[in-house]
Amino acid sequence: MTMAEHHPLIFTFGVLGNIISILMFLSPMFTFIRVYKKKSTEGFQSIPYVVALFSCMLWIYYAMLKSGDYLLLSINSFGCLVQTIYIVLFIFYAEKKAKILTLQLLFLMNFAGFLAIVALTRFFAKGSSRLHIVGWFCVAVSAVLFAAPLSVIRLVVRTKSVEFMPFTLSLFLTLSAIMWLLYGVLLKDLYIALPNIFGLVFGAIQMVLYVIYRDGKKVIELPEKIDMDSPIKTFEVHAAVVSLPIPDDNYQVNKEDNPNEQRKPNADSTESLNQEQFTVDEVTA
Repeated sequence: MTMAEHHPLIFTFGVLGNIISILMFLSPMFTFIRVYKKKSTEGFQSIPYVVALFSCMLWIYYAMLKSGDYLLLSINSFGCLVQTIYIVLFIFYAEKKAKILTLQLLFLMNFAGFLAIVALTRFFAKGSSRLHIVGWFCVAVSAVLFAAPLSVIRLVVRTKSVEFMPFTLSLFLTLSAIMWLLYGVLLKDLYIALPNIFGLVFGAIQMVLYVIYRDGKKVIELPEKIDMDSPIKTFEVHAAVVSLPIPDDNYQVNKEDNPNEQRKPNADSTESLNQEQFTVDEVTA
């Protein structure tokens, strides 16, 4: 009987960590359902899923070296299966350039890189040093995955909106990090506990930002190009709009009566502006 099975708290945190991690692995499912329906990856990148698959492969190897950490082995086996499905769907529906890049990453990282780590630790490391080397590889890759939300955090601070940072995903990230951190601490496994410290910190930052900016205004991102031949399409609101007075030829000023008086639009201009405002309201509704 392993220590995780013998100690009830270790087993409890391990099981809870498995459950929450399963939810996290399944969180991109709706994205790939959308990819399947639209038959296009729509600019999504495969790098996070390739790296996540590599991380799961390393953790499986680490769990096998530990001889008996079935909770760690089970969740990462599930992770490998899910990430493989995501990557296959991505390759099937991605454009040619994205397909080639994904296949290159898979070969370099998940095939050649993983085999190199296994070969080096098998033939050039002995005893506990083999476990330590693989453990540090796991820590490094997991830290990279946990640091991935930094780009989202920067976007939230810049736009003062949590629109691009789903609350449920941030919550699951934090809870998962807590469960696996406690699991690693009670198991006295530095390599399991250490990366989840990073996960807890980044997850807590996301939760705090959500509280601060949950009522923030959205940003308007107008399309760079407008196809004048196509009908007007609804676009998402992402930025505050600031109205600036733009003088044109329809404005009339009587400089002789009062040169400092603010210019007012004539009736034709007023009607034109009202029509334009009506059109904008229809688009942004």
